[in-house]
Amino acid sequence: MTTQIAFVLILTFLINLITTLSYSVRIVGIRTGRIAVSFALFNILVLISRTANGFQAPLLASTIEKNINSGQDANLLDFRLIILSCTVATIIGGLLIPTFQRILSIAVEKFSIYKSVPKVLFHGFTKTGITSIKENLVMPSSKNIVNLEITADFPWKVFFMNVIAVAIITIGVLSALYAGYFNPEFRTTASSLSAIINGFATILMFVFIDPFLSVMTDDVVLGKTKENLFRKYIVYMVFARVIGTVLAQLMLIPAAKLISIIARLI
Repeated sequence: MTTQIAFVLILTFLINLITTLSYSVRIVGIRTGRIAVSFALFNILVLISRTANGFQAPLLASTIEKNINSGQDANLLDFRLIILSCTVATIIGGLLIPTFQRILSIAVEKFSIYKSVPKVLFHGFTKTGITSIKENLVMPSSKNIVNLEITADFPWKVFFMNVIAVAIITIGVLSALYAGYFNPEFRTTASSLSAIINGFATILMFVFIDPFLSVMTDDVVLGKTKENLFRKYIVYMVFARVIGTVLAQLMLIPAAKLISIIARLI
């Protein structure tokens, strides 16, 4: 494994960890009554995620270019490990949701006092802030897992859409870059198709998944839905993400071959 691939693994892990933790923002918004502030503070992590995402593709593309130019075959293991890091990050992110929602709740409360993001961040590094973070380190309650059940109103459509969307996003860039090994002369065209692939997955997210969670968040705030049910649905979404990243392992090569064909036909 090269240094570049190792760096890509770290960036991919960070991106998926932050994405999974985003589910807890809605819970924080419900508990604090400050949904907008909760998302505003979380956007700091989103900036980190997007910055990492910007470095991820070029680093991986550079490795592929060097392999093709030197006549080396594709190292499929590297791609498998990158996808595996998505799965591991999602699982760890799911386990960290209880801790993260507590810490973010504290940050939201402090923001209402300081009215400044830098001051809130500075407070987190003070002795009081560090002590507060340590006190709120918790493991997920086993009840959230044991009490899971498939009822008649289970959102199968949203669940499967989330699985498919996550699988597509996970391999969007990877399969487009890997397609370059099948048709090196069209590798630039193939890599450009990743934007269309990710765009399709993003549409699924914004049309089916995000509206469902948004409506449910409002229902909890209005008292129409219990918070426990909402938390249970968040666990379902995390499971969907894990399944989606595992499914991505199976989709990688077929997707790369399909992209290489499309790149040659364009």
